[in-house]
Amino acid sequence: MAGDNSAARTPLMAGNWKMNLNHVEAVHLLQKLSWTLQDKKHDFERVEVAVLPPFTDIRSVQTLVDGDRMKIKYGAQDVSTRDSGAYTGEISAAMLTKLGCTYVLTGHSERRQYHDETDEVVNAKTTKALEAGLVPIMCVGEGLEIRKADGHVEHCLGQIDAGLAGLKQDDVRKVVIAYEPVWAIGTGEVATPEDAQEVIAAIRGRIEETISPSVADSVRILYGGSVKMASAGGIMAQPDVDGCLVGGASLQVDEFAGICRYLDLQLGYSS
Repeated sequence: MAGDNSAARTPLMAGNWKMNLNHVEAVHLLQKLSWTLQDKKHDFERVEVAVLPPFTDIRSVQTLVDGDRMKIKYGAQDVSTRDSGAYTGEISAAMLTKLGCTYVLTGHSERRQYHDETDEVVNAKTTKALEAGLVPIMCVGEGLEIRKADGHVEHCLGQIDAGLAGLKQDDVRKVVIAYEPVWAIGTGEVATPEDAQEVIAAIRGRIEETISPSVADSVRILYGGSVKMASAGGIMAQPDVDGCLVGGASLQVDEFAGICRYLDLQLGYSS
């Protein structure tokens, strides 16, 4: 197993807004989030913060971030496997780069479930994102049936192998991975910090085995379950967890700001 290099991996808290907020609402939420984090003197070098709005909001988010010189980063929730052309409804990686995006999600569980995205499609999107200079947040995870059959680790490792197939070491180093315990999202089941650590440690071990120990040490791996302010500290205390992909809680400014400030809250700086 690769050595514990967690101190060298900057934690990332990424808020996935999903299909919520029009561009006016997006500006209001982002402005309030920025003010809240500034008021709490959040250290963006210590814990990176990003938001992932719908496509229709990205230009407004870009204008606000640039105009106010915000330290919050932003990205998109999906990207095309194509560069350009007659692909109605598609958004290319180059278009997202032009909008100043840093990140883009690939392989989110909802894309896999509702749009039948295969591991091969996820790999193609991840590759296109890297070619355009974006940082893909590549999601993996298992459903309840797989979890109950105790096949969760191998299932996720299979998604990792397929999603990273054909990528050079330096490209894999740039990828952020997010583990989504799909079985614990909206099912009434609860994923513990130890559940997250088990799978994420296995992912890091697979990268060490198939790519290199140095890449395994440097790749950031997020937890993408139902993260709340109250649970963030326990999740982030796990040695291989490097941040969180936050869903619904990222639409609540105080809740998301609290998640981003998990270190301060652990130390008692809750004012």
